[in-house]
Amino acid sequence: MESIIVPIGVCFMLFIGIPWLFLHYITQWKKSSGISAADEQLIEELYESACKLEERLQTIERIIAAENPQSGVQVPPFEKDLSRPIFNEK
Repeated sequence: MESIIVPIGVCFMLFIGIPWLFLHYITQWKKSSGISAADEQLIEELYESACKLEERLQTIERIIAAENPQSGVQVPPFEKDLSRPIFNEK
């Protein structure tokens, strides 16, 4: 009985199991290749937060440079560029 079950199991694994496994993960990989709308929104919010933090940091640097001019810190003028979108508007 065992001499029949083992070859049948091996044939099943070779011709059904392994191809199914490869095809399953290939289709999963193709489905997840793009970025979702929620991820896009999260990236946009993170970009806006980073711009606000950069603005705050530049403000602090200007205040410190104004209070202590002998430190020799050269602070570039503030440039606000929030008009540049990361993603195309749909």
